[in-house]
Parts: sequence; C-alpha cells; structure tokens
Amino acid sequence: MFRPQFWASVLLNALLASAASIPSSRYRSCQGSQRACPEGTLVVSAYDPKADFSTVQDAILSLPHDNSSQTILILAGKYTEQVNVTRPGPVTLLGQTGHVTDASKNLVTINWAQANHDSTGQSVDNVFGSVLTVAPTLNASYTGSGPTGFAVPEDTPFGSIDFRAYNIDFTNTWADFSDGPAHALSFSRANGGFYYCGFYSYQDTVYVGKLGNAYFHKSIIAGQTDFLYGFGTAWIQSSDILLRNCGGGITAWKGTNTTFENKYGVYIVDSSVRAANASIAPDIVGSCPLGRPWNELHRSIFAKSYEDASIDPEGYIDWIIDGVGRLSNKTFQAEYRTFGPGFNATGRASTNASRVLTAKEYAPYDSPAKVFLTPDGQPGNIDWIDWHA
Repeated sequence: MFRPQFWASVLLNALLASAASIPSSRYRSCQGSQRACPEGTLVVSAYDPKADFSTVQDAILSLPHDNSSQTILILAGKYTEQVNVTRPGPVTLLGQTGHVTDASKNLVTINWAQANHDSTGQSVDNVFGSVLTVAPTLNASYTGSGPTGFAVPEDTPFGSIDFRAYNIDFTNTWADFSDGPAHALSFSRANGGFYYCGFYSYQDTVYVGKLGNAYFHKSIIAGQTDFLYGFGTAWIQSSDILLRNCGGGITAWKGTNTTFENKYGVYIVDSSVRAANASIAPDIVGSCPLGRPWNELHRSIFAKSYEDASIDPEGYIDWIIDGVGRLSNKTFQAEYRTFGPGFNATGRASTNASRVLTAKEYAPYDSPAKVFLTPDGQPGNIDWIDWHA
C-alpha cells in the first residue's frame, strides 16, 4: 500500500541536511546587507524598483514547486498582503534589520485585516483571514469544527520540510479587540521555525494545525482570546506572550485520537507571560486563564516561565458550553516551575483544571526532541530547527 505520509517523512529526513547547510551567521549578514546574501536570494521591496519583487507573495509564487532550498530577503517596510506557502522544499524569509536578536525592533511588517465572519449564512473557515499560511493544500489548512475538526483527506501530502522566518512581524489588524478568529499565522502539515518574529492579533493569533510542527524562538505573540490554538505541536522558547486583554484562555488545543501515542500540544518554555502594556495591566489583574480545553484531549504546559498578575489564580479553566464542560481525566493543562505574581499555589490546588508537575512528570516533555513527531508518529528529526539563531 502506498503511504504518502510515511514517504513524506522519509523525504523529510533525506533532505534536511541541505536545508541546514546555510549557517545563521550568513542569514544575519544578509539581513544587514544584500551583498552578503546567499547566492540566488530573491529581494522584495515595496519601495525599491530595483528589487526582484514588490510583494512577498509574488516572490513565493516564483519559486519552483520542488525540494530545493530558497531564500527571500524582505527589505524594511510594511507589506499589506496575505502570504501562502505550499511548496515542499525549504523556504527562508529574512526580514531586513539592524537588530537581529530583538523582535521588538523588527523593520518588516506583513499586515492583513480579516476575521472569520459568517456573513453569508455559511461557515467560512478561519484560514481565509490568515496573514501567513503554510500548508501543502487548502484542505490541509482548514480548522473545521467539532471535536476532531476538518477531516483532512488521507492522501494529502506533507508540506514544507523546513520553513523559516526571521525578524518579521505578522499582524492581523481586523479589530483592536476579539471579534472572531483573526489569524496572524496558520501552519499545518509542515515543519517550521520562527526566530525573533512578532505575531499580533486578538483572537486565535497563532494556529498550528494537524501535523504542524512549529518552533518559536525569542518571538512576540500577542492576543486576547484562545490566541495559541491548534491540533499540532508548538514549542515556544524564550518568548514574550503578551496579553492585550482577557477572554477564553491563552491556550486552546484540540488533541486528536490516533493509532499511536502523541504529544500534540503547545509548550511555553523559559518565557514571559504578561500584560501587553501598562495601560491594560490594572484592568486585567487576576482575569486571564492560562487556557481552556478546546476538546478533552487538550495539552499545554507552561514551564519555567514568568507569569505576571494578569493570570487567573486558578490557572486553567474548563470550557463550558450549554452547561457541559470539556474537561476530563484525559485533559493535560499543566505548569512546571512557573513563577511570578501570577502563580498562586493555593488557587491551582483549588481546581481540577490545573496541574502542577513534578520534575518526573515534566520529563517526557522537557525538550523539542521529545515532542515533535513525524507524520506516522515516530520521533522527529528536528534538524529543521535553527539552534544557532
């Protein structure tokens, strides 16, 4: 029997060596000067007529749909467009900057303003409003509804084996409050790393869909309602989680039943969870839950992270609809060695929605190598993560 998912994972392992051949130092030099870019780098500028393209999407569409490694340098500016990446080969997006290790000083913004609103009487999927979508097909990117979401066809291929973005802000400016799902990022059936990037919206900011493996390093993720959600696996390392207000929870994950044990979920590690600014901070003290179960197989862990006074004393909450909760003994809403005014040991102990882990309980989840999987449930090759960034 032909198993496209299996062969996709084989292909992934075979090609990652070439994807990792360009060192981070070369990328950083390119971000400061076009003359230092790898050979073949495409240049995008909304202002410079000498650039190869004026939009990021046109640059993406020019790339061959194959397994070759491709690099795109985006010059400083604001780009109002949606970006959609479907190609299987490695793609690297570099944002021009003089501050490669500071996401708060990014000079490149990709902006779009759209939310999921049912204005026609028929359901519109969340993906259509996303600023950046990385997925091999439209079907692969659908969120869908119900406990298992959209039923992605069995023969859907795996997408990008190594997508990378550096020093780029992705902002969905539909509204300055929660007004329906408004993705900054939709990421499914692909491997990808985001380094010193910013993701800004209010509701459902970052979506990591089925078979998505997404790694975030020293990035900024801002939102209000369920703004880290999905089916796949996200590892958020040394980043800033900014609360623009409180609604629902920070995390909302849907685990899916599989024929193998999985570790799908979101892991926030060595990070800071706090009010987005001094103006909103007094209004949300003790009001922001860490998360709620999108279905009973939700898994999220805040580990070794700072939590400010915005966090609900109970930590996590249940998601109750029509008087029925989604929390069960299969739900994994947890913390490990979190600290700061937002951690309240008495409050956590007062509810069955939150778990405080011991070192032994956290050990199976304590590194990316232990949680990222191949499509057939095997431990993943994580060479697509830029450990030098």
